[in-house]
Amino acid sequence: MFATLRRLYATLPDAASVARTASTPKAVRIRRAEQGLDVEPLESDATPEGLTPSEFARYQRALAKGELLQDDGSNLTEAQWLERLDSRRSRVRGVRQVVKDGEKETEVVGQKIYLPNIIFKMSVTKTDIRSYLLAVYGVQTTYIRTDNYQSPLMKMHGKPAFTTSDRRYKRAVVGLVEPFYYPQALEDMPREEREARTKWMKEQLLVGKVLTDRKLFFLRETRGSKGKEREQAIEEVKARIREDRAKTPTEAT
Repeated sequence: MFATLRRLYATLPDAASVARTASTPKAVRIRRAEQGLDVEPLESDATPEGLTPSEFARYQRALAKGELLQDDGSNLTEAQWLERLDSRRSRVRGVRQVVKDGEKETEVVGQKIYLPNIIFKMSVTKTDIRSYLLAVYGVQTTYIRTDNYQSPLMKMHGKPAFTTSDRRYKRAVVGLVEPFYYPQALEDMPREEREARTKWMKEQLLVGKVLTDRKLFFLRETRGSKGKEREQAIEEVKARIREDRAKTPTEAT
């Protein structure tokens, strides 16, 4: 599945590695600076094998505890340990490997999901986000950093403090292995295709209708009284003309 997009973290492009370092949380950067692990801007903090400082510390702890010992008596190298770690990270939920006619095939478990019906809950994990992006868009991710934003406490005189649910959300910052271009982007279309796409969106999806209705509402509510009287007089004249045309010849005489 998406064999052309499979790429391990150890082979990240330089730009992606630098972006991962730049997106490190502020508290982590301060802690690493106190330990002498800070780097210059636009530089990566990864080791030559591709390990971040946190991953390198995990590797050192596992090596000291003897968890990396193999059957032949040697220890896993940093590159081998990172490859094993990334194989766990890059797993995709919702698919399984089956054998049909002696050949392995990827079978999708479940049903297709359409974007208009998607609701991300607060319990969505990084693995869920990685699986969703790969299954829907075919996008391979490098790193995911999440932040939970809680609604501030609201206080009113004589009442206990409370929060509102509309200001709680979860933000995910995702790094991509390859640049992602949204399909059917208007800025990338020729003029004829762009005009046809815009016309289809206005007719089928009513894009821009809210803005048009808002302009008409403000125009109707903010015009002067003289304009209203003139339009009312025109409507009365039109109504009398329609009544005269609807009368029979005998009624008209």
